[in-house]
Amino acid sequence: MQEFFGLEVTGRLDTNTIEVMKKPRCGVTDVARYGHFYGKPRWKKNTVTYRITEYTSDLSRREVDATIAQAFKLYSDVIPLDFKQIYSGTADIMILFKARYHGDFYPFDGPSGVLAHANSPGPDQGGDTHFDEDEKWTLSARGVNLLLVAAHEFGHALGLDHSRDPSALMYPTYQYVNTNGYRLPRDDRLGVQALYGVRTPTNPDPVPKPDPRPEPKPEPRPDPKPGPPPERCNRDLVFDAATSIRGELYFFKKGYYWKKSGSFRGVQLQTIKSTWSSVNYVDAAYEFKARDVAYFFHGRQYWAVRGTTALPGYPKPISNFGFPSSVKSIDSAVHIASTGRTLFFVGRKYWSFNERTGRMDSTSPSSIRRDFRGIGSKVDAAFENYGFLYFSDGARQTEYHYDTRRVRRVLLNYGWLDCY
Repeated sequence: MQEFFGLEVTGRLDTNTIEVMKKPRCGVTDVARYGHFYGKPRWKKNTVTYRITEYTSDLSRREVDATIAQAFKLYSDVIPLDFKQIYSGTADIMILFKARYHGDFYPFDGPSGVLAHANSPGPDQGGDTHFDEDEKWTLSARGVNLLLVAAHEFGHALGLDHSRDPSALMYPTYQYVNTNGYRLPRDDRLGVQALYGVRTPTNPDPVPKPDPRPEPKPEPRPDPKPGPPPERCNRDLVFDAATSIRGELYFFKKGYYWKKSGSFRGVQLQTIKSTWSSVNYVDAAYEFKARDVAYFFHGRQYWAVRGTTALPGYPKPISNFGFPSSVKSIDSAVHIASTGRTLFFVGRKYWSFNERTGRMDSTSPSSIRRDFRGIGSKVDAAFENYGFLYFSDGARQTEYHYDTRRVRRVLLNYGWLDCY
């Protein structure tokens, strides 16, 4: 162990060795600089399925689904192997979150210590991956970052062993790095490509393949290409949706968006699809700043994005939020950080979604006019900026202080786009 971690090889349980032993880590034993398991086991198929049978209570199911898909995508970006989530039956890789004894011969040890473990590729339990539910799973630097640990364990599930390179994802002890735009480090990429080869760009299949997922498919909506760019400085401008994303404001209209940044003067106009290729139109949007995720809604579907990157595994049906089949689209949405709720506006009513529990509040739906006096009876677009909420009804916009439930002033939408 001392040799593996680059410590002085004393053969004694000295202070430096004990310090390394106390660090949170993976439960798989150590080997060497990028290495493979004995016999180099690997998946001998083009698509590997996975299923999450038990979720953590620290994150919502959709956050776990998105993060697990993102972890697999780190590998599918560099090797010719695809991963597909299934929702019933036995998958190649079975995933669960559970504390202490959880059905194998390697019970977890409580908070910190061993964070997770995974089996090498193979039949039966090969590739299966387990996460210790006693940890505090997060999507940030606090607690234990699920993306980093999941990507590490999936390296084992693909046949990678631990690495001696401290900058490698497969280094045995947990170390947080910024996950914005995270890509597989070089040592890990070379290791997994030695097993599976290098993914090369291919021409898209002219025949679209059906998606066999058992989730109910939303009703198809025609998505024509965006027409001429909308007029920016029009006093009658109506936004389709609005939200903040990483400190910048985005205003959506007919397949386009304006981006307004505080770092420079000016407003940029682009098509939605040029930034998020899987999204054509946006009816509603909101940002969950604490988890660095924004959600876009169109019809009965929604997408998750981080900055200008669309997360894999989407679109998904809005029924995941608890909407009944009678709700065919969302007019607008906004997240209230102080309450942990996201408000969805549909017609003359609004729904309150508890992000912590992943459920709609029992009071939903409620009357907009009754609970938000002064903003009108419907909301076409909503967003938060510097502690105030902005609700648009047609071209008119209300600046609203949520804590006091008072209207501060009435504006026009086009004022946000440097129009005077």
